[in-house]
Amino acid sequence: MARLDPITLPKGVEVSIKEQAVTVKGGKGTLEHRVHPSVAVSAEDNVVTLTPQEGQPGAIAQSGTARALINNMVIGVSEGFEKKLELVGVGYRAQAQGNKLNLTLGFSHPVDYQMPEGVSVETPSQTEVVLKGIDKQSVGQAAAEIRAFRPPEPYKGKGVKYADEHIVRKEAKKK
Repeated sequence: MARLDPITLPKGVEVSIKEQAVTVKGGKGTLEHRVHPSVAVSAEDNVVTLTPQEGQPGAIAQSGTARALINNMVIGVSEGFEKKLELVGVGYRAQAQGNKLNLTLGFSHPVDYQMPEGVSVETPSQTEVVLKGIDKQSVGQAAAEIRAFRPPEPYKGKGVKYADEHIVRKEAKKK
């Protein structure tokens, strides 16, 4: 049977398991996830272990997925997640207004993006956007939706890009 690494809980993080619902509480908040019935979850002595149940189809895959999701929940409630975006282009600007992000991306109208619940936004400069939250999936989804307004183009590299993203540039057409 496949052996999964146990999840060691950092100080200040508590895990409670009720049937197949796993709740993780930490200094930054609380997250909950329902685990697939083919995976058995147990927590004792600050260690969470997941074991696939034998004879269930897809149990090994489900247990690996559940382990990754619960580990991300533990990291989220203890440290949190952060995504950085950069705006590249003349006149491209971002401004955080509470729970909204106001973007000027070269369109004839400004773009207002309402942040999902649990995700906060900061703009350290006019061309930088920092998204923070405890749920990795919602932070990543918000970053992807903001990037989708104006993805970087390959000729000049203009658009909204992740801070660690490398844009492969193309050469302009020759005459």
